[in-house]
Amino acid sequence: MPLTAVVLGATGLTGNSLVTLLLHDNRFSKVKVLLRSPSLKQRPGLEAVIVDFDDEEGLASALHGDVLFCCIGTTIAKAGSKESFRKVDFEIPVRCATIAHRQNMQQFLLVSAVGANPASMNFYLRTKGETEQAIEKTGFSALHIFRPAVLLGPREEFRLGEWIGKFLTLVFYFLLQGRWRKYRPIKAVNVAKAMINAAINTPSGTHVYESDAIKELAGK
Repeated sequence: MPLTAVVLGATGLTGNSLVTLLLHDNRFSKVKVLLRSPSLKQRPGLEAVIVDFDDEEGLASALHGDVLFCCIGTTIAKAGSKESFRKVDFEIPVRCATIAHRQNMQQFLLVSAVGANPASMNFYLRTKGETEQAIEKTGFSALHIFRPAVLLGPREEFRLGEWIGKFLTLVFYFLLQGRWRKYRPIKAVNVAKAMINAAINTPSGTHVYESDAIKELAGK
């Protein structure tokens, strides 16, 4: 039976690729995207729902489907403060996961980051790790966590830190071997492909994928 996908972060680099792929995948009959404001062109099979991510009642009304994909993410520079960053990268995913699980959604797929660790001294990586940890505690039948390194693809916005990271990792790409392979850059579209394949295979339990595993799951 065709599935209904719910996507958070549909306007970002990975989220945009994911929505496009889902709309062309006959295993999904509907793609529901939760947005703060109307920002996506209407396409067949796409349902855009405008939500206030602080409004739990409104989220409960919108979070109905089979698979919840979370591609939400920002930077501290763009958010303006650590507090605002945490609201986007921790509070929204965890709140949506909690509500979705309460409403019997079985699968949650999260884009995190390489190096995510709740014990990290780095605020960004610690927040990502705390998000993973909090969502795992909600109890989804299947939780898939994707930890890509630098994401490759066309962005509308310029991120200096990401550009520097991309440049350095591309220069030293073939030196990233062994335990360093997970820091190799990866195309955002391959992350999206891997997410869909994981959702269709639906193995139960918690699964963590880093760059090499993501590429393999994407079929690359």
